[in-house]
Parts: sequence; C-alpha cells; structure tokens
Amino acid sequence: MAEDLVLDTAIRDWVLIPLSAVMVLIGILRYFVSKLMRSSSTPDAKMVKEGQVVLRARNLRVAANFIPLKSFRVRKAYFTNEEDGLLHVPKGTAAPNPQAQMLSDPNMAMDMMKKNLSMIIPQTLTFAWVNFFFSGFVAAKIPFPLTQRFRSMLQNGIDLSTVDVSYVSSRSWYFLNLFGLRGLFSLILGEENATDDTQKMMQMSGFGMDATKTLGAEKDSLDIIQHDWVLPKFEKRAERVLRKLVA
Repeated sequence: MAEDLVLDTAIRDWVLIPLSAVMVLIGILRYFVSKLMRSSSTPDAKMVKEGQVVLRARNLRVAANFIPLKSFRVRKAYFTNEEDGLLHVPKGTAAPNPQAQMLSDPNMAMDMMKKNLSMIIPQTLTFAWVNFFFSGFVAAKIPFPLTQRFRSMLQNGIDLSTVDVSYVSSRSWYFLNLFGLRGLFSLILGEENATDDTQKMMQMSGFGMDATKTLGAEKDSLDIIQHDWVLPKFEKRAERVLRKLVA
C-alpha cells in the first residue's frame, strides 16, 4: 500500500522554489544569448516562400469544413492546379542537396552549431546541478490521484515503490519545468521566443528537409480531403439547445 508523506516546508523553500526560479531565469538568459548569437544573414527567399505556402495549405486543409464548398474549391484549385498551382512541382525538378547548401553557405552550419550549443550546454549544466544538490528529494505532491504508469515519469531518482505516485521527485520536477514552461515564456518573452526545447528538437530533426517532397505530400493531402460544411449543422444544434433551454 502506498504511504503518505508529510513534506517539510524547508523542501519547498530550499528545493522547489529555487529550482523553479532557476529554470525560469536560465530560460530567459538563453533567450537573450540566442538573440546575440543569431546570425544577421537573411534567409533564402525561396525557402521562406515554400514554407509559407505549405503552412497556408495546411491551414486550408484543417479549416476546410468551416467555409462553403465553392470557396473551398477555389482555394483548393489555387494550390493544387496542375498548371500553375502553388503546390505543383514540375516533373524532373531536382531537390536541392542539403549538404551542398551547407558547404556553399557556411553561415548555415554555424547557425546550426550555435543553436545546438545554446540548447545542450545549459541543459547539461543545469541537470548536473540538480543531480548533485537535489538528488533524492521528494519536492511536491500532485493534488489528484494517478496510475502506476506515471511513477517512472514523476519519481525519477527515487527507488521506493511504496511511495504514492502523486509525489514528485526533484529530478522529475526539473524535467517538468524543462518541457512545461513554454506558456510562461510566451507570456514573458512573447510567442516568438527561443526557449522551447521541443520546438528546437523538431527543427533539428527537420534539417535538410526535401521541399519538393513536402510540397507534393501537402498537395496529395489536399486532393483527397472530403469537404463537409459544418456551419449549418451548428445552427441546427444551437436551435435544439435553445429549444431545450426554453422548454
């Protein structure tokens, strides 16, 4: 049976609050360091245009059912027309080699190395600091019950199976702050901040992405989508709800 623990207020004052404050300050510091290390070179206009086209086509595909059928067909033809559609890639078009682009533009490799350093070095130092000073602490308790599957995520560094799953170790609190402070950083630094580690990992994994394949895949996804205008259904649903409230 899981045991209930009484957490000392000193753990809150000397472990929980300092760890959270340090994570926030390190995130803000990394944002300004990334701005200083950012290259002043302008991005390739073609790559920016292709990225914006894919984003607009994706938004159309997601919100297709919220516009009338005629409007959807016009927008779909604008993107997928076989002659001059924005997503149409002529046959025989060779995809650029990302390694050749890196060799031709040294700033690309330098920017990638700076992003990696700005993400890896602070994480390594912070994790070593947490592991040295705060290892083995039970820092907090979640105010609702959880299943046993959350034990490995919330009690990293504590090898006690008798402790209730809702208790959070200091090392797990570090990881929760590492990947869970995006909303706070967005409020402090704005939406375009450089402190989101998950977004950075996605950008790193997407390096060297084939733009030709991306445009073709988005075109195929837009071609097979089935339009079903949902706004009239919303009106009927709202009418039924209002009739129930009146009755």
